[in-house]
Amino acid sequence: MRSALPRPLDRLRLPAIVAPMFLTSNPDLVVAACSSGLLGALPALNQRTSAGFEAWLNEIEERLGSVSCPAPHAVNLIVHKSNPRLHADLEIVVRHKVPVVITAFGAVREVVDAVHSYGGLIFHDVASRRHAEKVAESGVDGLIALGAGAGGHTGHLSPFAAIAEVRQVFGGLIILAGAMSCGSDIVAARAMGADMVSMGTRFIATREAAVSDVQKQMMLAAAAADVLITPNLTGASATFMRPSIIAAGLDPDDLPHFGSPDATRESKSWRDIWSAGHGVGSISDVPSVAELCDRLQQEYQEAIHSLAVDPFRAVRHANQGEAR
Repeated sequence: MRSALPRPLDRLRLPAIVAPMFLTSNPDLVVAACSSGLLGALPALNQRTSAGFEAWLNEIEERLGSVSCPAPHAVNLIVHKSNPRLHADLEIVVRHKVPVVITAFGAVREVVDAVHSYGGLIFHDVASRRHAEKVAESGVDGLIALGAGAGGHTGHLSPFAAIAEVRQVFGGLIILAGAMSCGSDIVAARAMGADMVSMGTRFIATREAAVSDVQKQMMLAAAAADVLITPNLTGASATFMRPSIIAAGLDPDDLPHFGSPDATRESKSWRDIWSAGHGVGSISDVPSVAELCDRLQQEYQEAIHSLAVDPFRAVRHANQGEAR
């Protein structure tokens, strides 16, 4: 059974997060998402310094202060010993009382307690049932289940299996990520048992996203078959567009192993080699975030209405009547 959305998530227009995307999410994207009723998020590491990160939070808070009843915003923190800024960035998060924190690459009880100290919510990415069991022990409020086809660092399970298995070991909020691009996808995710969804790839192809027009045009031309899942670029399974790998002078079918001497390259993952999930094949335009959110809302309502009408049931009953 789905959990009721706690405050401040009950202010959302749709149960959706605009995912925090490395080198893509910025204050413009977050403010546009929150102003349109979705939970906007950005990674702290999208700023080079903690001071820059705090400046972004100040900007977001100031801009949302002039918006009538905006949706809450979120910050993504990398909770791993390789992130030397974690302590400083967490202090900033607590000082600003960021409503939602999304953690990745480690679930630490101290981080959870720090967010809970001011009443914030904390979600964590998981890619398997075993991972979900471990993270659930840290006291997080929600798990983001990375289904197969999710952009960025991804999962391998079918969304059906991911939701079912995570629900067996976790009683909090479950957020599904993976290849969702329209309002009916959100309805489908909730029908499977998810409380919310996390949408990334669809929002890269928006006017506010901090990526080049070249990258956005590549996404319009791409299909799911153009997405490669490989650990060879970052050390963990992640999705990248084949055309961007080729443009960087690499062979997508013969990538050197991450960390090997042959892996030295000028072009860097995320900056020059671009990520996208399997949902890229359904993207055909580059709207503003506000336009996209209006469309998602309409598609969501149309999908609910379609299911309520249930044409299959109507046809079945008609056939049964004819048989009598």
